[in-house]
Amino acid sequence: QVQLVESGGGLVQAGGSLRLSCAASGSGFSIYRMDWYRQAPGKQRELVAAQTSIGIRNYADSVKGRFTISRDNAKNAVYLQMDSLKPEDTAVYFCNVGALVVPDNKALEVWGQGTLVTVSS
Repeated sequence: QVQLVESGGGLVQAGGSLRLSCAASGSGFSIYRMDWYRQAPGKQRELVAAQTSIGIRNYADSVKGRFTISRDNAKNAVYLQMDSLKPEDTAVYFCNVGALVVPDNKALEVWGQGTLVTVSS
C-alpha cells in the first residue's frame, strides 16, 4: 500500500510564495510518476505539474514560469515551489502518484488528501 502525506498549504498574499510537499510511504511499490493537481471552487480538477522518474517535467500553461516541480526519489517525495502567486491560484492542491506494485507490476494510482492554498489580492 502507498500512503501520501501532503503539507505546505496556507494563506499568502498575491505575489508571495509557498512550497508544497508530498511524501509517499509504504512498501512493495516503485513510483514512476508524481504529479500535482488542483481544484478550485466550482471547477474541475486540473493538472498543474508533472514529473516522471527520469526527470521529464510538464506544466499547465497558467503556471509556467511561476511554479517548479521537483522530486527526491530517495525520499519518495515531490515538491511544488509556487512563486508569484495569484488569486486565481487559490485551490485545493492534490498530490497524485503513479506506482507499480512489486513483484507483479500492477499499476496503482494514489491521491493525497489535499492541501488548501489561498491567495489574497
